[in-house]
Amino acid sequence: MQYHYHPETDSLYIELKEGPGVETREILDGLNIDVDASGEVVGFEIDHLSQLAANLAALEVEALPLRPVMT
Repeated sequence: MQYHYHPETDSLYIELKEGPGVETREILDGLNIDVDASGEVVGFEIDHLSQLAANLAALEVEALPLRPVMT
């Protein structure tokens, strides 16, 4: 999973899995998801992030089932 912040658009893209999205679907105003050819979510984008998040410098993760990444 990767997080990509784009300051020029004040948006955060959260990539859930590798691979191209073939369609973008607007879920709510300012919240879009990208899906692949099989309809699975590959990532989502949150627009106007600084207006929604109080502190962009802090990223907290809670109770994720994390695995070591092998390189």
